[in-house]
Amino acid sequence: MKPTVVLAPDFRRVDEIFDAPTLARLHGLADVVWGIDGPMPVDQFDEALQHATAVVFGTWHYGPDAIRRAGDGLRHVFEVGGGHGHRELDYATCFDRDITVGSCAPAFGPAVAEMALALSLAAARLVTEGDADFKAGRERWLHDGTVGATTFHGATFGFIGAGGLARSLQRLLEPFGGRFLAHDPWLTAADLRRRGLEPVDLPTLFAEASVVLVLAVPSPDNYHLVSRELMELLTPTDVLAVISRAHLVDFDAMTDLVLAGRFKAAVDVFPSEPFDPDHPIRGARGAVLSAHRAGAIPAALLEIGRMVVDDLESLLNGTAPTRMQYATPDLIGRLHDQER
Repeated sequence: MKPTVVLAPDFRRVDEIFDAPTLARLHGLADVVWGIDGPMPVDQFDEALQHATAVVFGTWHYGPDAIRRAGDGLRHVFEVGGGHGHRELDYATCFDRDITVGSCAPAFGPAVAEMALALSLAAARLVTEGDADFKAGRERWLHDGTVGATTFHGATFGFIGAGGLARSLQRLLEPFGGRFLAHDPWLTAADLRRRGLEPVDLPTLFAEASVVLVLAVPSPDNYHLVSRELMELLTPTDVLAVISRAHLVDFDAMTDLVLAGRFKAAVDVFPSEPFDPDHPIRGARGAVLSAHRAGAIPAALLEIGRMVVDDLESLLNGTAPTRMQYATPDLIGRLHDQER
């Protein structure tokens, strides 16, 4: 008798994260309940959880008591939204009942790293400024068009957050032969040094890095971690890339400083999305802006489904899962404790 898996990925679509072969693999491993687009009705979800071995969800629509109401056979929960930020999901009961909770966040690492490289390099080399000038017929040729530009070759890169995204990005940046600084209170200095990263405090990172990349997962402890005072340490040829979440950055201060020409910015995430159409950052020549597009590409989304099925198969076979990021009490405590 096959185990039962509740497949309720809303807000995502089933065909967005499962290609046909991967979905067939899932059906081969388990009896799939729901498995269609749109929110699963709460009463149907509760009923299915009485007999389910695993749940795959995008948004937790089912309230904080759903896990406590589940049957004893529930062993695995897989989120396909992109992180462990589901406050309505009762992680504590999952830990008490030895229910594994996997996140698809690693699926986005390579794609987001690629976009981080593209945006920050475009800012450093004045790519979007040059493109806009050329299209307006005011292009500056040769040396005149490189005033204020900088190269990544031999540059000093500063990572704010050194988790999975930073690992993916470091691999892309290493061919430039630069130096890597990192600030991440969740990792030890020894962990960072083993990866070729120099552990530093934030003032040192901003003073010495020519490319600062905001890569950390948002938590209550890092709200506006990137302050005006830190950003004032950057120089006009430096680049600040806001890649993970705008939560970490004093966005108004960043806007003021970029408009004043104090540094360049590459931004994929914003304090509110959709973003204020009249916000002054939209008029900043020193900013390269992207509408939260770094990870949401078809290849990354389809990798989510493969990760879920790979890890489900491993867990059903009694072996350790290797694809997703699994919640621990310490991780969830850091992410969820004390709202600001």
